[in-house]
Order: sequence, then structure tokens, then C-alpha cells
Amino acid sequence: MQRPTGTIDGDSAAAPGEDRAGDNPAGGCPVAGHGAASPATADASAPGVYVPPFPLRPTSPPPIWKLIGLARRNFLSVWPTTAFANPWLRVAVLRKQIFVCNSPDLVQEAFVRKHDTFERKSAQMRHALEPLLGDGLFISDGETWRRRRQIVGPIIHASKVRDFFPVMAETIAERRAAWAAAGPGAPVDMLQEMAHLTAEIICRTIFGRQLGGDYAAEVVESFTDYQRHIDQIDLISLLGLPDWLPRRRGRAIRRAVARIDKVLDEIITSYEARRSDGETSVIGGLLEARDEDGKPLSREAIRNEAAVIFMAGHETTANTLAWAWFLLSQAPWARQALARELDTVLDGRMPEFADVARLPYTRAVIEETLRLYPPVPILAREALADETVGGVRTPKGSLVMVVPWLLHRNPNLWPRADNFEPERFLGATRGGQSKFGYVPFAIGPRICAGLAFGLTESILSLAILAQGFDAELEPGTDVQPACRLTLRPGETLPMRLRPRASRT
Repeated sequence: MQRPTGTIDGDSAAAPGEDRAGDNPAGGCPVAGHGAASPATADASAPGVYVPPFPLRPTSPPPIWKLIGLARRNFLSVWPTTAFANPWLRVAVLRKQIFVCNSPDLVQEAFVRKHDTFERKSAQMRHALEPLLGDGLFISDGETWRRRRQIVGPIIHASKVRDFFPVMAETIAERRAAWAAAGPGAPVDMLQEMAHLTAEIICRTIFGRQLGGDYAAEVVESFTDYQRHIDQIDLISLLGLPDWLPRRRGRAIRRAVARIDKVLDEIITSYEARRSDGETSVIGGLLEARDEDGKPLSREAIRNEAAVIFMAGHETTANTLAWAWFLLSQAPWARQALARELDTVLDGRMPEFADVARLPYTRAVIEETLRLYPPVPILAREALADETVGGVRTPKGSLVMVVPWLLHRNPNLWPRADNFEPERFLGATRGGQSKFGYVPFAIGPRICAGLAFGLTESILSLAILAQGFDAELEPGTDVQPACRLTLRPGETLPMRLRPRASRT
């Protein structure tokens, strides 16, 4: 099995694809820098070598019975070392054929040029999220998806981000003030902190400042509870049984869905009663939207799309920010480079919208975090007809997958693929990859409609909070990526807040 040591080496660091032995009891440790310097004497401001944690990698494909067990616990654990450099993978799981595109050319062929055949989400994803999202944009397909995309896309388009920017900045500044009030060395669960921050942001932008603030905690707790209990494997589809067969829903799942539906209905009703205040909000856009026939969305459709936007805008961004804080805590050179940029560009003031484009290193930290820990690490589509990809027959009903977890760590695409290196996203090369080799927001017609919103929110959150604070990982904490519906740093991320020294 292969697993990162979490320790640091200089030039002797193992190359991508080489085995590393050992364990990672502290989830990683500070960087020694290049060469033979020890951690005690290294220049922490120089780019260093840090290999953050990843799950054990089998040296050969596991048998099917073991693969299913691994997938139930953590889908990232099923991939052997050979899978990362392989451009094309094929496996049969029970009665389901699964094909994995792991090169830019194949990603483009399947998800762009042959989108019509592979537009439908996998049965596992559809049935896992249908109780929560109904026919929402994230899991719908065909005519429903096309109509909803035309309606929802413009509401959260990149051109709208400037309108939402003041709410984002205000909410993040409130979180920084709360950190300051907690005092130096205050303990925090950074995963929960970022979850509540992004929930507050998305609630206020979806529902308006006041309504969002009132309901954020209730919605985030319900979403977390839902994800904790949903099954990661759809055995009915793997066995080749009809898609219409009902899936088992436990009491905890039904309870979480009922809480979310109740809150969303209350918010929509409250908003309708006060929507004349002129504030920009997503719910306002959904209420005012008309389809191509001039018809408004139904109450159920509005609720479903609000749930989609909340899920996509809260959970994924929260995980990205939590991972970014963890990675920075283990990489002193990156933490210092970030601090220098923030001090130089912002000089202690709050960022304005134009400043986001002037923070390339801050953006690079977020982009490298998304490369190493893509929030949705598996993009699975069901073939609606017989097709070929890369000259290989993909029969109707089979799964064609793009797995960002593999693609983003493919050593043929990414030098030192397991290393944390924000610097790879600086300058003209911007990662040096085809856009089909870096897909944290998916790719093709089904690319995330809120891409610009989420990226701006992540950059702004890190910039405002890191102006005032560093975060240290609690000693002895074992941080390992865990994939349920999204990729999280476990259930908690215990850290301590350290106010930054005066600006240099």
C-alpha cells in the first residue's frame, strides 16, 4: 500500500508514483525547504516540499468485494497506484461497466463533444440527492435540465458576482471580528467555522441579509446530517436492476429533508412578503424568472433550485477553505508568501471587488487546494446510448467517469503531483494544463453555473481572514481526506487561531 509520510524531504522527496512507507500521525508537518536543511534551520520563506495526506493506495486493483467495502467507507481508497498515470481505466463492478477518462483528450471527448450521450448523472448521485433536490439543476437532465439552466444560469452568472460582493465581504468581516473577540490561541473546529461562514454567505445571497442570517445555522446542520447518513453505493444500479425501483431512505434522511424543506418554504414565504426592498438576492431572481414560454417557476421548483444553490455554494466552498487553512498550516513558505501579498496589496484595508484580480498568490493557494482536494472528486455520467470513447465501446447504461482525484494527481500531467505547490498556478502557465486536465468545477455544458461565485468567495474569505490570523493545527491531529458526497478533511479540523504580527 502507498501512503504519504506527511514528513518533509528536500531533493530526496519521492517522485510521483513512487512508494512511500509510513504513517502520518500529525496530518503533515512543516516544510524543511530544498536541499539538506533540517526543519530547525530551513528558510521558511523559500518554496519548500510538502506532501499532504492521501488515503492508502493499493499496489494492485482490489477484488470486487473489497472494492465495494472500500467505496462505502471512502471512495478515494479504491484507486491503486497504477490508476493515477493511466489515461483510460475500465472495470466491471457487479453488472455495471465503468469507464474512467483520465486524460484531457478523453475528458473533452466524453464531457464536451459527446455531452448529449453522457449528460445524465449516475444513478448513485441522482438517487442520493433526489430526496433533497427533487428535479433541481444539479441532478436533472434532458429538457428539464436545459430549461432550468436557461433560468438559473443568468441569476448566478459571473456578471452577478459584483452585486453579491458586499454581502460576501460583510459576512466574512463579521467572522474575523468574532475570531478577534475569542482572543489569541482560541481553539476552533476550522471545518465547522468555514461551514458556518459559507452557509451564512450563501444564505444571505440567496435569501437576503436578514432572512439568510436567521436561517443559516438550521440549514447547515440539516445538510450536514443528510450527508452523514446517505449511502455512497447504489447497489440496485450496480446489480443492473431497473432505475425505477425505490431506494431505502432511513428515518435520519427523511428527518433532515423535512427540516430543510420546512426552512426553505418559510424563507420563500417570508421573502415574498418583503421582496419590495430592492435587495439583490437569488431567491428574488428565481421568483421573478420566467421560462421561454413566459411561465414562472413553481414553488417546488424554486425550493429545489434554492437547495441546489445552497448545497453547491456552501458545502464545496467550506471544504475548500478548510483544506486551504490546513495546507497553509503545514507550509510556512506559502503562509508567508500569502501574508506578503495581502500586506502589499491591501495594506490592512478591506478588499474591494477589483482587488480579487490583484491577489494572484491568494488565488493560487485556492486553485492548488482545489487540485489536491477537489470538493466533488468523482464526476460520473450514465451512457444514454451505445457510444465510443477513445475508440472503446461504452454501452448504454454503463458509467463514464471523470475522477478529478485521479486527473489532478496524474504525474503525466502534473509534476510532483502529490505535492502542495501554489506556485504552479502563478504566471503565464497557470498550472500548465489544458482546461480539460483541471476540472474542480466539472467541465463542458454541465460546468458549475456558480464557478465565478465560488472562486471569488473562496479568495475573498481567505484574504480577509488571513489578513488578521494564522491557524495552527492542534498537535497530534490526524488529517485524512474522506469522501462522502463531497471531499472533507474528516469530521473535524481542530486548529488554534494566532493573530498575525504587525504588517511588514
